[in-house]
Amino acid sequence: MLRLLLLRHAKSGWPPGILDVDRPLAKRGQEAALVIGDYLKRERLAPDLAIVSPARRTQETWERVQPILGEIEMRPDGRIYEAPVGRLLEIVREVEPKIGTLLLVGHNPGFEELAKLLIGEGDMDSILRLGQKYPSAGLAVIDFELESWGDVAKKTGRLERFVTPKFLGSGEDD
Repeated sequence: MLRLLLLRHAKSGWPPGILDVDRPLAKRGQEAALVIGDYLKRERLAPDLAIVSPARRTQETWERVQPILGEIEMRPDGRIYEAPVGRLLEIVREVEPKIGTLLLVGHNPGFEELAKLLIGEGDMDSILRLGQKYPSAGLAVIDFELESWGDVAKKTGRLERFVTPKFLGSGEDD
C-alpha cells in the first residue's frame, strides 16, 4: 500500500512589495503548521519522503512540521510551485517504489484538483469537507492499493481522511 499526504501550506502573509514566491507565513499560519505537525506525529503519519515547493510559505510550513516528526528526507521541487494538476501527478508518479508514504507540501488550486482527481472512494465526511474548501494547512491522506507510484492514476485512491486546523479544534480555516 502507498500513502500520499497532500499538505497545503499554512496561512501566509501579503507584505507589500514582496513577490508571491517570497510570501512568508502569517503568525496564524505558523501556529497552524505546528498543529498539523503534532497531528501527523500523534496519528503516526510521518512520511518517508517530503517533496516541498520552493516558495517561502511552503518551506516555512515544512520547517515547523519537520522537527516534530524527526529526521525525514526532504527534496525541494520547483515544479510544485503554481503547478497544474497534471504536473503534480507527474511528480507523484516519479517517486521510487521504496517510498511507502509520500508528503507533498504545496499550493492550491493544484492540490485540491489533484486530490479530487485521485480519489475514487473514501470517508464521505472527508470527501464532503474537501469538496467545500481546501484551506491553508489542509491535509488530505490518500491511500492506494498499488505497488508503484508510477501506477497512481485517476480514481485509484481512497481518501482516508481530510483534516484542517479548524477540524482539529485549533482556530479557523482560511
